[in-house]
Amino acid sequence: MCHGGKILVVPLEGSHWVNMDIMIKALHSEGHSLDVIRTNQSWYIQDGFPHYKTITFPIAEAINHDYVDRIVKKIIAIERGESSFLTFASLQIEMFNTMFNVHRMLSHMTASMLKDKDFMDMLQEQQYDLVLVDPAWGTGILLAHALKLPLVYNVRWLTSGEGHMAIAPSPLSYIPLTGSGLSDKMTFIQRLQNLFFYFIWEFQDAFIINHQYQAVCDEFFGSEVRYRELLQGADIWLMRADFVFEFPRPTMPNVIYIGGFQCKPAKPLPADLEEFVQSSGEHGVIIMSLGTFVNELPLDVANVIAAAFAKVPQKVIWRNKGDKPATLGNNTLLVDWMPQNDLLGHPKVKLFVAHGGTNGVQEAMYHGVPVVGLPIFFDQYDNLLRLEKRGAAKILTLATVDKDSIFLNAIQEVLNEPSYRMNMQRLSRLHRDTPMKPMDSAIFWIEFVMRHKGAAHLRTDSYKLPWYVYHSVDIVLFFVGALLLVLLTALMLIRCLCITVRKNKVKCD
Repeated sequence: MCHGGKILVVPLEGSHWVNMDIMIKALHSEGHSLDVIRTNQSWYIQDGFPHYKTITFPIAEAINHDYVDRIVKKIIAIERGESSFLTFASLQIEMFNTMFNVHRMLSHMTASMLKDKDFMDMLQEQQYDLVLVDPAWGTGILLAHALKLPLVYNVRWLTSGEGHMAIAPSPLSYIPLTGSGLSDKMTFIQRLQNLFFYFIWEFQDAFIINHQYQAVCDEFFGSEVRYRELLQGADIWLMRADFVFEFPRPTMPNVIYIGGFQCKPAKPLPADLEEFVQSSGEHGVIIMSLGTFVNELPLDVANVIAAAFAKVPQKVIWRNKGDKPATLGNNTLLVDWMPQNDLLGHPKVKLFVAHGGTNGVQEAMYHGVPVVGLPIFFDQYDNLLRLEKRGAAKILTLATVDKDSIFLNAIQEVLNEPSYRMNMQRLSRLHRDTPMKPMDSAIFWIEFVMRHKGAAHLRTDSYKLPWYVYHSVDIVLFFVGALLLVLLTALMLIRCLCITVRKNKVKCD
């Protein structure tokens, strides 16, 4: 027997949808009914699947594949420039501009949904038990508030940055900010750098993102409803990380760690792919994929990579939708799509060349395959850094990958130095050694929220406190004021006593 609930899902596109879809399938297999909100311009979330139904909302302007592709090409061009303050500033300006436009479109879409009485009435009539949201976009958060439903996050990133930074104590002395490229062990200069990145994120949140969603709150819920409080007020945070991968840090009771929940044992490969893999003999296979958003690299970079692959004895499977590189070797197979998890779990795969997306690095860790990283944007460098600090990966940059055989030397180093594979396999053993599988944990807590209509007892009210109360600034000021008052009173008494003594002395004279 099972007691199925009704769940409204508000996901993202791209790789975020890939892992949300896996969670939806698992929930459906437990007897739950799931409706997924998408736009009429969605390029990842398709209709007609048995494990969910779609609710399509029509919009005129959307974040589609062409929009993302243009941004990626701009960022790659900036990243390939010489490393300098101008390059850094150009990259930050491009990211600010991208964030502003993305959340502008999303806040307008959310406002259109809330204005559409028929749409909102239809959602109300469904009598959902909870809303499952990827909070890197704010739409699901505001819909959950409008529908007065419990809220569960499938989260690593929020509209305001990394998830922990919004809910858990985050001392900047040992918690690196996304984009800083730092670990949890920082020098004085690095702590200054970390503080600088903190101000960048705060500026982006305050002046580029938060106020756009706050305008929607003001219009539909009143100015007393603060978007940031809605963002921080989710019942359960299913965090797509664990402390094998993440640096140790403070956390909260309603944060549940499900890092690698999308990972699973490898299935048999298609016959043609298995034949190619087996043809590698004792040398094995290298696989390369730069994720869902990066379909191709600039042709000159692709030629350098292809030439490097041609010089190694391994066979190579490379996901690349761009033009065929002129330097492509006979040992390299170009594909439009690859069963990445199944390949990483194949015993002949020796190395993964990856962009550093969360899904990819966690699958590599699950299967114990070392990584050569080519990060491009957002959190990718930081993800790869967590593997590099543990001796399981080597990071390159797009600015240097085509210089002095750097790419070839990197893949040969990771292939030939046993410590990379040994360290990654150690991480794999740690990651798998848990009392409960990450997916089972995610399902338990989602069903827990449905059974109890929320999880208020796990939720701290710290996010409702003003900053000066949260940091006890008012208490410090009270004690400073009280101390000053005591000192001032003592000084006044001493002064009065001195004046009295002088007067008595004068009278005696």
